[in-house]
Amino acid sequence: MPTVYEIALQKHKEWKGKISTTLKAPITNREELSLAYTPGVAEPCRKIHENKEDVYLYTWKGNTVAVITDGTAVLGLGDIGPEAGLPVMEGKCGLFKAFADVDAVPICLDTKDTEEIIRICKAIAPGFGGFNLEDISAPRCVEIERRLIQELDIPVFHDDQHGTAIVVTGGLINSLKLVNKKAEDVKVIVSGVGAAGSSIINMLYALGIRKIYGYNRAGVLNRDDMDSYDFLSKELALITNPENSRKTMAEQFEGADVFIGVSAPKIVTVEMIKSMNKDAIVFAMANPEPEISYADAIAGGAKIVGTGRSDFPNQVNNVLAFPGLFRGALDCRARKITDEMKMAAAVGIASLIEEKDLTPEYVIPSPFDPRVAKKVAEEVKKVAIATGIARLID
Repeated sequence: MPTVYEIALQKHKEWKGKISTTLKAPITNREELSLAYTPGVAEPCRKIHENKEDVYLYTWKGNTVAVITDGTAVLGLGDIGPEAGLPVMEGKCGLFKAFADVDAVPICLDTKDTEEIIRICKAIAPGFGGFNLEDISAPRCVEIERRLIQELDIPVFHDDQHGTAIVVTGGLINSLKLVNKKAEDVKVIVSGVGAAGSSIINMLYALGIRKIYGYNRAGVLNRDDMDSYDFLSKELALITNPENSRKTMAEQFEGADVFIGVSAPKIVTVEMIKSMNKDAIVFAMANPEPEISYADAIAGGAKIVGTGRSDFPNQVNNVLAFPGLFRGALDCRARKITDEMKMAAAVGIASLIEEKDLTPEYVIPSPFDPRVAKKVAEEVKKVAIATGIARLID
């Protein structure tokens, strides 16, 4: 029996790429050619030259996102380069189209230089309605995203950070409802404080959680170690570990309510789960193998378990977030994607499961629930308009 990897490899060879361009304008005779290209194309060019905003009226810009990578943090594969990252970028573009009818183009950059990546992105921005940054290593990805948000007037979003955080937050909102716990009362351990972990911690803090403990390979983030941290860890240390504890992660599990893992496989044991509070919530999302298996987390007494895998309940899948998020941002021509818009997306995802329908196996909707992208888009657009981020308000 061939493995999924063997089948996928053969399919990719047959497909020769998962995406292609199609024509909206027919070009089958002289008249059609004159309208789509010369001489007719000169008129929209003149209009856009008079008013740059008209580019949204006459071109694909308003529905097109560039999916940009340097290939330094691809899936669970690491720094494999821009060419090897292209299949993932094509896949991401396919998800944009399939789930939200957003046209997307893969852009693979043969540079790891932060300033050069920023410069290239700014230079190609006129042709796109938004940028989805993908598989760029931390903390560079954070700096690149922040600079582009500041210096451009189109939505810029690093999905590895915020897509995961949005879905985790939506799942946690529903999980806390199910176990009847309040955000301000729970203790949360986060394993992995890079791209995804940093955004998760920030969203949990915005949700009202104050007892957050972030762990990396060296141990818990601690304010006494600030001099040794990069800018991202310094920021996180200021809002985590309120007692400035030196406890190991295993020790910190005692009395914890939530574990969120975006780190490495098999670092959490059944005994650690057993030491958590009653009705523990575990989102173990390391790929392809989680921090603790679904079965072991349940055996340890966890009430709710989510993973990044599709073969277990409560899959934390970024496709629940980014297509609808960009759909909403593009539809109102948002100048950027804000923290309020991300939280609106998380709340929107959570709202799709009514409280009466919540179960330990169903706190996160399916990626194939047709309501997801539409609901996320609606909520994101609503917040963008209310906060003055949108260019279109009708």
